[in-house]
Amino acid sequence: MSSSPSAKRQLRLQIPVVVAGSALLLSGCSVANSEDAAGATAGAASDTLRVVLQQEPPTLEACEANLTSTGVVVRSNVTQPLIERNPTTGELEPLLATEWEATSDTEWTLKLRDDVKFQDGTDFNAEAAAYTIDRAVNSDLGCNVEGYVFGDTDLEVEAVDATTLTVTTPEPDPILPLRLSFLEVVPTSTSDTEKVREPVGTGPYKIEQWDAGQKITLSAWDGYWGEAPAFPKAEYQWRGEGTVRAAMVTSGEADIAMGLGPDDGAGDLGVNYPNNETIGLRLSGDTAPLDDIRVRQAINYAIDKEGIVASLYQNKDKVAAQLIPEGVVGHNASLEAWPFDLEKAKALVAEAKADGVPVDTKITLVARNAQFPKVTELSQVLQEQLAQAGLNVELKMTETSQHLQYQIRPFVEDQGPIALLIQHGNQAGDAAFTVEQYMLSDGAQSSFGTDEFDQRLLEAGKTSGADRQQAYEDIFTYQNENVVQFATIAHQTGILGKSVAINYTPNSSSGDELRLTEMTPAS
Repeated sequence: MSSSPSAKRQLRLQIPVVVAGSALLLSGCSVANSEDAAGATAGAASDTLRVVLQQEPPTLEACEANLTSTGVVVRSNVTQPLIERNPTTGELEPLLATEWEATSDTEWTLKLRDDVKFQDGTDFNAEAAAYTIDRAVNSDLGCNVEGYVFGDTDLEVEAVDATTLTVTTPEPDPILPLRLSFLEVVPTSTSDTEKVREPVGTGPYKIEQWDAGQKITLSAWDGYWGEAPAFPKAEYQWRGEGTVRAAMVTSGEADIAMGLGPDDGAGDLGVNYPNNETIGLRLSGDTAPLDDIRVRQAINYAIDKEGIVASLYQNKDKVAAQLIPEGVVGHNASLEAWPFDLEKAKALVAEAKADGVPVDTKITLVARNAQFPKVTELSQVLQEQLAQAGLNVELKMTETSQHLQYQIRPFVEDQGPIALLIQHGNQAGDAAFTVEQYMLSDGAQSSFGTDEFDQRLLEAGKTSGADRQQAYEDIFTYQNENVVQFATIAHQTGILGKSVAINYTPNSSSGDELRLTEMTPAS
């Protein structure tokens, strides 16, 4: 269905990009080249690992750790889960739990470590594990991990003894151990009536200081049950511009720079890795004109995905036909991306208008500053391309806290039709974590759905093996043909800036869970 972008389409894409690029040049930021970088990194601190992020985390609350901006600091560093997923092999591995098994159709029994303490000196045990699950999944806290991983499902948990935990689900759930890998364990002293900004965990680092707006400092915890990390301290700063983050690595000011783009200037210090992230638009299908499927289809036809990938991302990203990339259970390899067809888009808008659909109503395209490389330029391109299809689109760039009001239920109200620019990562490796939050009618990040589709999604979640793969393949086909809540654009390739003074190989989870214990000084 796809075709190579013509020269005319390429030119159209470049117009807003040049404007944005000029603004960057006027900012006065300079980036050292790779030749300068090799020498500059010699100044890297020997006892402190310095990481520069795209943005300051809104919180380090453990039950919000599946949010990228939070998890990149806290997951497996300050807090830890019972079970850990190996991002390279996809296998589940023991961590705070040593083993687990299904002891009935709906019950799982886990055995826990008996030599672990929390950073406040209290014992980790089954009571703490049960408390963590109750707090994050069964309470009214509104934890993001609840909507992202568990939905409306409550779990029955019991601490049988100090090292034995049982978890019971209302319905059979073949991937419950995978879901549990998203829960970062906290002690029973953690408030269950309000979220906490700085959690206590069992991880190798504890939070030493958070200087709001400036930096977060972690220090190695001497009571850690595992092998001590190579770096006694870790320091996080944040800079919105990718060129600035790249410059900090090439000049020796930082050891790791997250979220770089292909032309941010990291040179040989930029390391590509598959990050399992997909970008696209989520359309609010309950408000005119986006409540008309023809308008949602028109948006898909109006977006020149191949031109975007070529012009903004140097063909390192891959045009997307669905919300999950290859390698995730349920990915439909036969599903083709919507082709770029501006005339078809215009015709659909005109047809809807002729039937009384108010296609002139303003659609707000909401995006988040520094969410991923070239997000501002991409947003400008999308605004222009949808306008060319005959739609009235206003661009709204937001900060993280404001963006979350559009991203996660309860959504901000009385804002009219919304096209939300999303970046969705499925590091868990199973389509359930995508469809349950993004496609169920009441999913944490879903803006609409149908009863029939909901039933399909719920039934798919009960399957396993080949049946599970096929069920989710069919779901992504059905979404594209009958629901069209999304206009997916591209599967991303991550770029991480890494000093030559650091040994580290990024993986598909690095953008969400940057494990500091995997980093060592280069010999």
